[in-house]
Amino acid sequence: MANILIIDDSPTDVRVLTTLLERAGHQVASVGNAEEGIERVRSAPPALVIMDVIMPGMNGFQATRTLTRDPATSEVPIVMITTKAMETDRVWGLRQGARAFITKPVNEGELLACINQLLASAA
Repeated sequence: MANILIIDDSPTDVRVLTTLLERAGHQVASVGNAEEGIERVRSAPPALVIMDVIMPGMNGFQATRTLTRDPATSEVPIVMITTKAMETDRVWGLRQGARAFITKPVNEGELLACINQLLASAA
């Protein structure tokens, strides 16, 4: 299927998402902060990024904006997954360039449908 990069500082969330995505046939890598995630996307662009919002240092909104405004990485779709459930957070995430915004706890069917749609439209 696809190479997916998870950028999230929570080992528990990374483990849950990795299991779910690998079960669906994807290859998964992860990093624990936004700065490392940006470097990883620049050096080896994945097919898709799953981005947490609340992280130490640079947050997911800032990282998404950085990646989507860089011509070298702007085509990589970003799905934000966060506990921030306010409509203003969703709107802000999409304004930063995220292609989708999903709140935790993640619904497996919703996430996989979203990923499949984004991967199909990128192909």
